[in-house]
Amino acid sequence: MKIIVELYGATKDLSSKNFLEIDIKNNSTIQDVKFEIIKFIDKKFEGNKNLKQIIESSAFCSENDKIISENYIISKSQTIGIIPPIGGG
Repeated sequence: MKIIVELYGATKDLSSKNFLEIDIKNNSTIQDVKFEIIKFIDKKFEGNKNLKQIIESSAFCSENDKIISENYIISKSQTIGIIPPIGGG
């Protein structure tokens, strides 16, 4: 099954399209999605540690713009957003 991961903030560096299309198994979790994005970073960005850290620290949101946990189960093709941590004072 394919999902779309919309990219925001620092995660926009992952694609010129501002989203990633990821293949996952039915009933995958957000943790599984993170793992797939990390694999993508390993392949396309030679394992860039900064990008990997951003993914590990990011929150995700549903199609309804609600924050979802790492245990959230994805049971259908859908669009989710990745919300990286924001630095500042």
